[in-house]
This record gives sequence, structure tokens and C-alpha cells, in this order.
Amino acid sequence: MEKGALKELIRKTIESIVAPTIPIGVSNRHIHLSGADYDRLFPRELLRPKKALAQPGEFAAEQTVTLVGPRGTIERVRLLGPLRAHSQVEVSQTDARTLGIAPPVALSGDLSKAAPITIKTAHGQITLPCCIIAKRHIHVAEADSSRLGVHHGDTVAVRMISPQRTTVYEDVIIRVSPDYVTEMHIDTDEANAAQISNGDTAYIVR
Repeated sequence: MEKGALKELIRKTIESIVAPTIPIGVSNRHIHLSGADYDRLFPRELLRPKKALAQPGEFAAEQTVTLVGPRGTIERVRLLGPLRAHSQVEVSQTDARTLGIAPPVALSGDLSKAAPITIKTAHGQITLPCCIIAKRHIHVAEADSSRLGVHHGDTVAVRMISPQRTTVYEDVIIRVSPDYVTEMHIDTDEANAAQISNGDTAYIVR
């Protein structure tokens, strides 16, 4: 091995040992609903938690919906709770192609350019401009921000180590809150590209 390549290998190895690791959560397609939209799609039906999520107070619900686009449909898309002020659908780029829509890559809550999508249940359907591809981000507990050396709104690069597809993702947004558990969120396309699964870890590249 050449001297330069050996030095780079040593640098990366030391970095991966010393840098604080961040757990990864792989986010499958899902939907958030407002109270009004929930009542239209699930009239007189209580929101039923199925499984708690890593972020405090959040859960996957028993209820699912069907997404309908100009070119295709995706069934059994999980509803996440609790209910929100605004409805939002999050899909991967692969899902978007299946549906025949062109949602923007955006942070959760930014629906300014969201694509229209039809949301269907056995009780009815609604069409809303609420579909995005979630921008990769890291939820950081306020207590962990100093340890990780980051602040709310920072943009960082993150290295994910896997046996044959170690990958660096750039343009990762930091979101800090005392209500968060520290966890990086990527979608299924990004996870598959790096051969990453739930519970794997990453670290911020310095």
C-alpha cells in the first residue's frame, strides 16, 4: 500500500474510533395527519398506537392509508401519531416514481412546495399538497449537542460504515431540542444505498 493511502486509512480508522457515534433510524414511507383530516379518513375511530418510536411521545399507529398518484398506488402506508397541525406524507424517491409524482426534498414541516397526493381509506379520500421526500437530518438531544459539537440548523457530513458500502452523506441537517432523543433519520433509498439497517451507527465527519 502506498504511503499516502496508508495514512488516509489510519486517519479514517482513528476518526471512526474517536468520533461519537449516532444511532440510525431508517424511515419507511409514512403519513402524519391533522385532526380534521383524520376525522375525514377515520370517522368515529380512535387513533390506536401500535408501536412506540424512538422520539418521545411518537408512535406508529394501527391505522394505515393508501396513497394514490397519477401512475400508481401504494397500500398500507403507516400513520404516525400523535396528530399534527398539518397533514404530511413522506415517501422515498423510489416511491415517488411508483406514484408518478415529483415531491421536493424538504425538511419535515416545510410544505411550501409539497406535491399533491391522494390519501384513501375505506371511509373516503382526500387530495392534499402535502407530499415530500424528507431531507436527511439528525435529531439531537440538547444535552448531546456539545458532545457532538453541533448547533441547531448546522449542516454536516456523516459517515456510515458498512462491510462493502461505506458511505458519506453530506447536507445532513442538525435539529436540536430538549425533547429529542439523538438519532439520525434517513429514508429507505438512502439506507439501501449504504447497506444500513435500523440500529446501525454513523458519525459526523470532521
